[in-house]
Amino acid sequence: MSPASTPCCGSVLVVDDERVFAVGLARLLSTQFPDWTFDVRCSGEEALSALVHGEYSVLVTDLRMPGLSGQTLMKEALAQDPALTVIMLTAFGSVETAVAALKQGAYDFLTKPIDQEHLFRVVGKAMERGVLLRENSRLRQKAADGDLGPMLIGKSPAMQRLRKSIAAVAASDYTVLIRGESGTGKELVARAVQSLSQWADGPFILVNCPAIPDALLESELFGHVKGAFTGADRNRKGLFMAADKGTILLDEIGDIPASVQSKLLRVIQEGEVRPVGTNEAQRVNVRIVASTNRNLEAKIADGSFREDLYFRLNVLTINVPPLRERIEDIPHIASHFLFRVCNELGVPEKEFSNEALSYLSCRPWPGNVRELLNLVRRVAVFCPGERIEGAFIHRMEHGGDAEPECGAGFSPYKDAKQVAVDEFTRSYVHRLLEHTHGNISEAARLSGVERFTLQKILKRMHIDTADYRRG
Repeated sequence: MSPASTPCCGSVLVVDDERVFAVGLARLLSTQFPDWTFDVRCSGEEALSALVHGEYSVLVTDLRMPGLSGQTLMKEALAQDPALTVIMLTAFGSVETAVAALKQGAYDFLTKPIDQEHLFRVVGKAMERGVLLRENSRLRQKAADGDLGPMLIGKSPAMQRLRKSIAAVAASDYTVLIRGESGTGKELVARAVQSLSQWADGPFILVNCPAIPDALLESELFGHVKGAFTGADRNRKGLFMAADKGTILLDEIGDIPASVQSKLLRVIQEGEVRPVGTNEAQRVNVRIVASTNRNLEAKIADGSFREDLYFRLNVLTINVPPLRERIEDIPHIASHFLFRVCNELGVPEKEFSNEALSYLSCRPWPGNVRELLNLVRRVAVFCPGERIEGAFIHRMEHGGDAEPECGAGFSPYKDAKQVAVDEFTRSYVHRLLEHTHGNISEAARLSGVERFTLQKILKRMHIDTADYRRG
């Protein structure tokens, strides 16, 4: 194990009741790993205190020590910090005990007298493991804290599952397929995957596949050489090469033509691109992420999407939930957007009333988070007051002139009543359909409302019972 192949920095705690041995061991290790810090403690109690007050990647401890033994120290240390990597030191006669320690969580053990090369090899690997566990822990915490972009905020169960998926996917290099309705934030999910992955320092290239004409898409993706077609007056590097050592997002992958699908398949399989106009392939090292709001299985069935490409793309899948599956996040998201938009506009901060947040939570969002953001932008522009009421949003959505009353303490009685009635009706029907799993007949029976009347309410409020049925 050479220093060049070892993580660049970190801390190791060496523990042995023989101080001369512990200091000598730390000094020896520091000659092999000069960028690392080595601390020495001469008892289990001192070591445990050091672990509480400092962060260490590796613990090297003697097994037999007076007072707190190495085995007990390891148990308490791992309970306190599961990311710690522990190496046990033992005499030849205690190998069985050391093996037992491995079963209890130790990474490896070394027998005294210690072979220098074996020491360097074991500690070097322990350093690599320790740094990796620290990094994984950091990424998981970052994902759990919601530090994944503005459209990915919220604490609903659906968002918690999404964050876990993002963190899990980011830890690998496999191709990713992100699926979700339009406006759910698929691009932000892709950026979150990159920011948590080993590709974070590389480029992030977004390719809006439907926006590029079919005749140009191949050249845009893979590049071309001079003279490849009319107008190709110079060599051009494609977007895959631009994304080398980074991430490329193929947005709305379901819309690419069949001719490009076959060439994309080669890139995934072989890790190389072939510019238009040449047979010479170029190696490329890129993490491929694709997204779609289309039913790719249906496109495979009708022959418009290659099945082999689908299986190459669909190694790991992230499903982005629609806004209707995380209604409890809407007040938080709307308030966040309002703060951000006011800053963009350079206007004093505004706030939603509780009534307004309730209205937004009960409203359908077929355009998902993007639709909510656009509504917040309109509200921030047209409302001159600092407080936004639900009645104002309601009138603005229905073409009314809401500006005069915006920010006032009271809305007209008729408008305020209509908002309140709509909020109650939507909330009641939502809870009713959740309880009956979208069964209209059962919902009508429980509510005491005629089935025909209930269907009219659902139609007026654009509520689809299919959204409440069990999968």
